[in-house]
Amino acid sequence: MAEPSITIVAANEANWDDLQAILTGTAGRCQCTRQRLGDRAWYALPVEQRAAVLREAVGCDEPVDRDPSRTAGLVAFVDGEPAAWAAVDARTAFRRLRGSPVPWAGRLESKDDPTVWAIACLVVRRGFRGRGLTYALVAAAVDHARERGARAIEGYPMLTGGAEITWDELSVGPVGPFVAAGFAEVTHPTTRRLVMRRELG
Repeated sequence: MAEPSITIVAANEANWDDLQAILTGTAGRCQCTRQRLGDRAWYALPVEQRAAVLREAVGCDEPVDRDPSRTAGLVAFVDGEPAAWAAVDARTAFRRLRGSPVPWAGRLESKDDPTVWAIACLVVRRGFRGRGLTYALVAAAVDHARERGARAIEGYPMLTGGAEITWDELSVGPVGPFVAAGFAEVTHPTTRRLVMRRELG
């Protein structure tokens, strides 16, 4: 049996329907905007407006004269089928990260540095889970950020201890894909959460 073909593209090279096929259930209600907007603004918006925020950020189906370097994530396809999504952008784009104590515990780094990027969310569509797509997405996110001038990229993954975790909790990703992509632990701010980082200089 042939190995599946995995293709990962910047989100503005995918179409909106492909992205929406991935963002179903809880992810569909979130529209991957909670990290971007922050809790207060996110709770105030209905799903349709959250989707509008995401669509503007990713640039799916935008005219070709839109700056191709500006898009807020990556879309993975397996044998041509939309399968997974990663929210990847300058860390300053994610208001919830800025306001959370988790990324900043024990750190004096400026929150306003646009050259540090972040992987804020990872979503794998039901039916495509367990195939290592988060490994491919995190690795692709490193290249995506570097190509857009990032000097470092961070993630905030969860230690699962081998247990099965619901998507709501694991939207930050497990630790394994970050280790495999060359990220190193910066801090361990809670029992199950790490701040991990890769310098790109």
